[in-house]
Amino acid sequence: MITASAWKRRSRGSGNALTQSGVYGTTGGRVRGRAPVDGVVAVLGIPYAEPPFGENRFRAPRPRTPWPGVRDCTEFGPVAPQSAELPGAPCWSPGDEDVLTLNIWAPADASGPLPVLVWLHGGAYTFGSSAQPDFDGTALARTGLVVVTLNYRLGFEGFGHVPDDGSGAFPPNRGLLDQIAALEWVRDNIAAFGGAPDNVTAAGQSAGAAAAVCLMAMDAARGLFHRVIAHSAVGPCFAPELARRVTERVAAAAAVPATAAALAGADPQALVRASDAVVEDYRRDPGSGPLHWDPVIYGPVADGHVLLDEPLNLIAAGAARDIGLLVCHTTEEYWLMDAVGAAVDVPTDERLHRFAADFGLPAPLVDGYRALLPGAGPHDLHLALYGDLLFGEYSSRLAAVHEAAGGRVFLSRFDRKDGGVRAWHCADVPFAFGNEDERCVRFLIGGTEPGPGDRALARRMTAAWAGFATSGDPGWRPGTDGDIKVWGTPDRAAASGHWRDGDALRALWAAYTYRPARP
Repeated sequence: MITASAWKRRSRGSGNALTQSGVYGTTGGRVRGRAPVDGVVAVLGIPYAEPPFGENRFRAPRPRTPWPGVRDCTEFGPVAPQSAELPGAPCWSPGDEDVLTLNIWAPADASGPLPVLVWLHGGAYTFGSSAQPDFDGTALARTGLVVVTLNYRLGFEGFGHVPDDGSGAFPPNRGLLDQIAALEWVRDNIAAFGGAPDNVTAAGQSAGAAAAVCLMAMDAARGLFHRVIAHSAVGPCFAPELARRVTERVAAAAAVPATAAALAGADPQALVRASDAVVEDYRRDPGSGPLHWDPVIYGPVADGHVLLDEPLNLIAAGAARDIGLLVCHTTEEYWLMDAVGAAVDVPTDERLHRFAADFGLPAPLVDGYRALLPGAGPHDLHLALYGDLLFGEYSSRLAAVHEAAGGRVFLSRFDRKDGGVRAWHCADVPFAFGNEDERCVRFLIGGTEPGPGDRALARRMTAAWAGFATSGDPGWRPGTDGDIKVWGTPDRAAASGHWRDGDALRALWAAYTYRPARP
């Protein structure tokens, strides 16, 4: 586990100051970013740790060896190993190893320490990067924030179980440890870019939100951030036995023994391909349990050391009561997965009940959703149930337990549905970043060019993030009992669809307990 003192030893004598030539001093060396555009400077692809390959593979992140001279930081760094090809974003190229980098957007004329927002991207812990155009920090920086986005290890590299060879050198949850290393870098360096290291908000969506929630409850991240924004946090985490089972299957698919030495010697591309093959095997096997329905085979593991337990349990016990929390989920989360062909078809009630049984859902849930969605067929009921199991109820439960433990929480729901548009997973992020005009997000927000109402919504959401990151106040009252913000065009007093009576919907879930996922 990397320590704060290790990073500090690297920083001695480096100096943190912006020179007249646009060069910034960091613990790793001097960097030069892009020239300011519209009052915002971007410094991209700054390494925050050593490349996690070779002798560093599957190990905790290690401090970056300082580089000589001035490093050009005008382009994003390489993305982590993955097979995804995302609109407008770079793809991973085999051989790319320097993947632990971060990016900064800051007002060019910052006159004092500004609040810092650190973004953790989503992507099922398997794909995505900080170079996606919808995560450009320019609009948020114009609100007076210093915005940091970062890459971390994904898939097997970041979350796969590596059997212990007796050395204790291969920790679980390496992707979370990368995020902690990046936050330590922010603590030690962000003042050089006009940021306040004592006013940091960790933010994320989907897997990135769930990662931020894990960090809330981890002692190793204590004091590195002060607030969390969690959009569509997904749960639960993995039990160790599920992580071990996945490794056995991935190793078999890669035709290597399931040992630390063999896995460390496997080509990263081979493990990416093997992981994709295991995903497809689960998808094709209706008898494979919960992973058949949405085969996300990597995620944070409640290993008892790096992550002590399911984060909901830790937060309910008060592990993060001193951290302010802003929660948001969309009202039709899983319809995105259906639109992109990732959802399993559920054409009959028999299949719907099989889904409910595989997840141990309480008997009244299916009938309760039928009442809330009159006329809906089995497939739409499945989409509603699964979206809320993974995101909507998990996010609402997170807000409730944090509040009950004495934490300050703000709850919101994204319900933009004008013109038949779905309020599905990821639809909220372009608005919160103020990037609703990016062509690559057009599909996410409904397929048409944003109108005046959409741009007004984006201004309200970016202002809410900026307010929360600055002072802990997004612009509405804290609490989960009636004080819930509903985002739309225009904003509404209550959500629509099956979330129109959120209290009644949540009552249906009262008997359900989130536990770490097992085989």
